[in-house]
Amino acid sequence: MKELTVEWIHVQDKELVIDEIMDQYGQEILQLAYSYVNSVAIAEDLTQEIFIKCYKNLHRYSGKAKFRTWLWRIAINHCKDFLRSWYNKNMISTTDYFSSCISEKEDIEQAVIQHEEDHELMSAVMKLPTKYKEVIYLFYYEELLIKDIALVTKTGTNTVKTRLRRAKALLKEMLEE
Repeated sequence: MKELTVEWIHVQDKELVIDEIMDQYGQEILQLAYSYVNSVAIAEDLTQEIFIKCYKNLHRYSGKAKFRTWLWRIAINHCKDFLRSWYNKNMISTTDYFSSCISEKEDIEQAVIQHEEDHELMSAVMKLPTKYKEVIYLFYYEELLIKDIALVTKTGTNTVKTRLRRAKALLKEMLEE
């Protein structure tokens, strides 16, 4: 996956740039949004809104950070704004479940056990406070380095390490119950 440069972004047609950004980062942003709201439908709506914000603010990208970091900062802020919003606090949403696809080659029994363990782990992660959930998601699911997580979350590297350690301890405690 190529990194978008400030020169390329400012030289190209905005529609071409946003198409490239959506192709390159769309699934990641959707997964990030889902990690905050735990609803596929709301995550899809948030993803669209995030890309609209990105489109409107492309001229502000200065290249000081990687484009991905800049976009993730927009996404995380937008998700946090949504969680603080009146709509989120006062509306009741339906529960979405991931549907899993089991390959024909896999043993059905093992697949069911793995699915149950994955679901249990994901449920535990979703119950974590936001500051822990986001570092777990960024570190394990998006495989970002600690320094990149610090940039995205606007915290120090030691803070990220502490949050990861506390999040793992909380998860261990939840899963042992």
